Formats: sequence, structure tokens, C-alpha cells
Amino acid sequence: MNYDVIIIGAGPGGIFAAYELVQRKPELKVAVFEAGHALNKRRCPIDGDKIKTCIGCKSCSIMSGFGGAGAFSDGKYNITNDFGGTLYEYIGKTQALDLMHYVDGINLRFGGEGTKLYSTAGTRFKTLCIQNDLHLLDASVRHLGTDINYVVLENIYTYLKDKVEFFFDTHVDAVKIIPGGYTVKCKDKSYSCEKCIVSVGRIGSKWMESVCKELDIPTKSNRVDLGVRVELPAAVFAHLTDELYESKIVYRTETYGDKVRTFCMNPKGAVVNENTNGIITVNGHSYEDPSKQTENTNFALLVAQHFSEPFKDSNGYGESIARLSNMLGGGVIVQRFGDLIRGRRTTPSRMTGAFITPTLNATPGDLSLVLPKRILDGIIEMIYALDKVAPGTANDDTLLYGVEVKFYNMEVEVNSHLETCYPGLYIIGDGSGITHSLSHASASGVYVARNIVEE
Repeated sequence: MNYDVIIIGAGPGGIFAAYELVQRKPELKVAVFEAGHALNKRRCPIDGDKIKTCIGCKSCSIMSGFGGAGAFSDGKYNITNDFGGTLYEYIGKTQALDLMHYVDGINLRFGGEGTKLYSTAGTRFKTLCIQNDLHLLDASVRHLGTDINYVVLENIYTYLKDKVEFFFDTHVDAVKIIPGGYTVKCKDKSYSCEKCIVSVGRIGSKWMESVCKELDIPTKSNRVDLGVRVELPAAVFAHLTDELYESKIVYRTETYGDKVRTFCMNPKGAVVNENTNGIITVNGHSYEDPSKQTENTNFALLVAQHFSEPFKDSNGYGESIARLSNMLGGGVIVQRFGDLIRGRRTTPSRMTGAFITPTLNATPGDLSLVLPKRILDGIIEMIYALDKVAPGTANDDTLLYGVEVKFYNMEVEVNSHLETCYPGLYIIGDGSGITHSLSHASASGVYVARNIVEE
């Protein structure tokens, strides 16, 4: 065998699997294959001046490369079993939380020291939310910020680069079973290993699906989250974000009984583009450094869509909605809330007259021509509900960017060791359909590495 362990994907799951293997058994020969760039080469060409929109890079530096899609996120590690994935269903709630705390400690040692750990425990806002038919989920949140998150990743890579062999800009075409292990096939060469850890993230969902189909690994349909990213003056949510930073709030709509939730809240942050398999969607970042902060706060409002017979392609459904947005707006569409509820399109002149400066250069348009009525109705209901706990949310000039889509891989069938029906082939992180967050993905990497070392 070329290696004892091969890890496919250098996102949080892959990074922390490699870290734990090095810590527990440094004599192991470990390789990490990553389709994207090394961290220092990850540069999005959008500068807001010469290049204002996505140009469709071969490898999206926002979504791929060392650190995964979380490298340029706002660096929030939510330590909770209430959201972020179902890892606890496989390894137990106590162990899942212990592993998330362990990952948090590593982040602190590698440059995150001094960052704040927020908590919803005992907060007065829980009562306020319940009184208005909103539900604040429990969590401890470590906010590194996009800037400190990068520093942590940089330091971890410096620590690992001489202990683990990294192959960047190297797409894995296939995983094959061989006697005693696995072969990882790339464009020009194949590599063999005894154990293989697959951690390809959300962007690798289609690839993961093809591998499971080829190897006949059972999967089941997952969900897709559709919605918008809301941007408003930071003062509107300051009373919540100053104390909690990240508030995961869930609302059940009166019209349909659907659950709408806040996601990825970025106090004084910026709205950004994402390129997922050639589709332009929207996300948000925030910074720990005050000099990089803005006057706006942004967060997503998402509605989960589950499908059953005869339709099972939840990601395909989400992609079709996002492509419609790209077709109408050439990328991301932005609309004032006041225009949306009045049934009119936002125009450049209406944007110019707004009492808020958008942080993303998006195309003014009409989201009602993109999002299905049921989803849009739920989002509008949620905005009015949030306005009761954060007055000003439903202002005319609140901006809605669309669409935001969170793709989830079909949930791969694994055992309590996160191991497939093939001994030694592990599926972890967001590519497994089991984890949906930095903290859960990182914890799954540590968990599998420990299992491999114990064997």
C-alpha cells in the first residue's frame, strides 16, 4: 500500500481526521487529496471594482480548497446537538458534545485564543421568543470570525504539512476496492491505502452520490434548504447579537405549518456570492477585526424541503430554483422587503433611495418570480414574527438576497463507527448527509481517526 490512510477532502472533517491520526499514531503514513487549492492560493477574483460578479472559476476558492467551504465562513463553531447535524444519533449525545469541545480546544491552541464563547443558556431572549411563538434553540457558539478562522487554519496546516502528504488541485475520479484496502484514482495516477476516509463536503454531493452508486452503498434521500439572505442595519438585531452572537430561531408558519429558521447570523458582516457546481447562490461572512466590520447584519431564512415518492432528487430541485435566479438576475437577485410585499420589482432607482447600503453587488429584481409561493409566504410570515422581537426587521428597506440554498448529500448508510458496508471505508462530514456544520464535521473527523487508531 502507498499509504495507511487516505483522506479525500481537506475540509474540517478531513483536517481534524488528519490531525488526530498524527496525534495518536504519528508513524502512520497519511495522505490528503483535495480538489481545490492550498490555503494561501485560495483567492476569489471578485474585488467589487474590476470584477463584480462570479466568473465561474474552474475551482471556486470560496467553496473548495484547504479548510473547505468553511475557510472563508464567519468561523462559527456551534457546540450543540440541537442543530448542525445528527452525529449524536450515531455516536451518542455526550460523546458528540465532548468531541465538539475537544475541537474547540484545538482551535484555541492554534490561534483562536481570546475569541468569545457565547451561550443561549439562561438568556432572557428565550422567554421573549416563546411569548411571540418563536423558538430559540440551545447552543454554545465560539465565534472566530472569518479573519481568525483563516489564521487557525493556517497554523494547523503549518503543523500538518510535514507530517501528512497533501495533494492539492487533485480531483479524485473514483474509489475502487482492492484486496486489503482501496485504490484512489486520480487523473494521472492511482494511490492505494488500507483505510479510506471520504470527507468531500456539500460541494462534493454529486460526486459522493456517484461513488455510492458505483460501490452499491445504500443511501436515502435528504433535504434541501431554500430561502433568502436578509440584510438590515446592525442596530436592529444588536440586542440579540451582542449577547448571543448567533441566534438560531425557529418559527412554524400559520398558513402551511412549515418551519422557517434563521441560519448563519453575521453581525456587522457582509453578504457574499457562492459558486456550487456552476450555480451562483448567496451566503454571509463576518469578521472579528472591528476594522473589517460593516454597519449591517445579515442572516439566512431557510425552509427545509423533504421529498418522497416519486421524486427524490432534493438537490436537483434546489439547483433548478437557483438556476432560475441566475437566469433572471445573471447571478444573485436582491429585493427590498417593501417592494416584495407590494408585489413590485425592486429597481436600481429604488435601491439607490434605500436607507441601507448593500454589502453585495447583486441585481435588483423580483424574488416572487423565483421562489415558490409556499416558501416565499413562509419567509414573509417569519419576517413579521421576527419584527416582534427585533423591531425594524420588517422595514421596507430590509434587503432580501436570493436565493440561498443549502445542499445536503443523500444520507449515506454507515454504522456507529461512520463506516460503510465496506470495512475501512468511512464517510464523514457534510458529504455524508449526517453533519451540517463546522463543529459536527470536525468532530466526525476526530471520531473516525480514533476508531482507526484503536483498530
